[in-house]
Amino acid sequence: MKRFSKTLNGDDPSNNSDSGARNALRDPDRNAGLGPMRVMGIFIACLILFSVLFSVNVVLRDPPSDAAVHEASKAGVLEVEPRKSSEDKFSDPVEVPKDMMLGSLLATGFDEGSCISRYQSASYRKEMPHKPSSYLLSRLRSYEALHKRCGPNTESYNKAVQQLKSGRRPTSLDCNYVVWISYSGLGNRILTLASAFLYALLTNRVLLVDPGVDMVDLFCEPFPEASWFLPMDFPLKNQFDSLDQKSPHCYGEMVRKNNLTNSQQSQLSSFVYLHLSHDYNDQDKLFFCNQDQDFLEKIPWLIVRTDNYFVPSLFLIPSFEQELNSLFPRKETVFHFLGRYLFHPTNVVWGLVTRYYQAYLANADERIGIQIRVFDTGTGPFQHVFDQIISCVLKENLLPETNRQDLIVRPSGAPKSKAVLMTSLSSGYFEKLRDMYWEHPTVTGEVIGIYQPSHEEYQQTEKHTHNRKALAEMYLLSVTDVLITSSWSTFGYVAQSLGGLTPWILYKPENRTAPDPACKRAMSMEPCFHAPPFFDCKARTGVDTGELVPHVRHCEDMSWGLKLIDPSDEL
Repeated sequence: MKRFSKTLNGDDPSNNSDSGARNALRDPDRNAGLGPMRVMGIFIACLILFSVLFSVNVVLRDPPSDAAVHEASKAGVLEVEPRKSSEDKFSDPVEVPKDMMLGSLLATGFDEGSCISRYQSASYRKEMPHKPSSYLLSRLRSYEALHKRCGPNTESYNKAVQQLKSGRRPTSLDCNYVVWISYSGLGNRILTLASAFLYALLTNRVLLVDPGVDMVDLFCEPFPEASWFLPMDFPLKNQFDSLDQKSPHCYGEMVRKNNLTNSQQSQLSSFVYLHLSHDYNDQDKLFFCNQDQDFLEKIPWLIVRTDNYFVPSLFLIPSFEQELNSLFPRKETVFHFLGRYLFHPTNVVWGLVTRYYQAYLANADERIGIQIRVFDTGTGPFQHVFDQIISCVLKENLLPETNRQDLIVRPSGAPKSKAVLMTSLSSGYFEKLRDMYWEHPTVTGEVIGIYQPSHEEYQQTEKHTHNRKALAEMYLLSVTDVLITSSWSTFGYVAQSLGGLTPWILYKPENRTAPDPACKRAMSMEPCFHAPPFFDCKARTGVDTGELVPHVRHCEDMSWGLKLIDPSDEL
């Protein structure tokens, strides 16, 4: 204790120099000489001052110029750090367009976190090749107001439901409705729902969507402040499965029995069932006639079941012609705009899209999509289908040929990379193409990566995970630069139209032989109506509806089908 106390009191000689230094620092006038500790203190202070000055110089030496800021603004792109959601983590692309609302196509007023794809999807695609018309934007805003006033659980909706339960058609209602029944595979459902929405827009009706088994799981709400999903207690919901062409409320059956001329029957029609599926008959097809639309206009509730993209035939109804021309000056943009407006993947699906894109597609110089749908019976993969794919991509210069002689090809500059995204129920075509570009170099020196997100082996329409992956793959195909699709496939139709892509279409093989030519460039990005009517409503006789107007033509992949085109593009 003595030793310890002695040291604290400063009596230890070994502590004298430190004591002197401390005294000198407290009172510099006390010791004017430059002792060792004083020199050290001055040196440290200078070192700190030099570091501060150096840092300030680095920060201020080269600030961003006004010109650089102006150029970034002109490009419409803002460099940002990826943003993470608290619910799920989604990778943002490096470039985020300022116009997330797609030229005011999308409505505002949504919670961003509840549907991230609504705000992020634009940054994964190129700018839309065409802008929506001002009239379309105006009509969409008007529809949103109508849906808010008449949607589920509103006073107007409740009043209309009470009238429906009574079984009698009221003399007047504030709101009329078209109810879409969830039916068929995912690609068909997306196309038919867009068709039903356009019909609702043309007839000032409110669209209500049967959720089916997975629509809520796949898609966000498209309209602000009101749901588009049909309430579970809708009085006719339990009848959906039993509605068919023989039902007394089926429009075709009503025509067949001449009930449309019976004024009493007209008064009793609180709802009409529209059977517009591929197996519809001649009476059902009268839906596409002007005079029949006059009758349907008086019916407050229309229930529709369809697996067809029937938009092209709406363009052949005279009473809709002027409105459609104003909505869509470019005819091939119908599904492109309606699809981008209506279909926003839920967060769980969007996570599948963004994670795969960032992992395999983001860094490629060019992205190529190949969508394969085989309708042949038997177990694939089929060699003739693979031969057809190779013939198409090589003849159209979409992918380079391989060099079978040299082991290594050295490009003159930095090699260009191409990412090929393949979608198919089978993994066989992916494996063959991957091995082809792995085992041999390309003649151009380009680096080719082949990727396939899933291979479910067979279509599983009612399975949640299957449809989540299917929707994610449609969106991934839609963000490619070049797209190859299969004939007759609604999966491919959705991808091309969402992406604004005019695809190369693989012809449907016959007799298990690769067609020659293997593929053809589509006339437009619009889907094909597979089962259109061939009927002249005025003459009440058969007619080729693909020859009536210049903007409705027969499809490339289905000779009897109809699709919208822009005739000016052919000049």
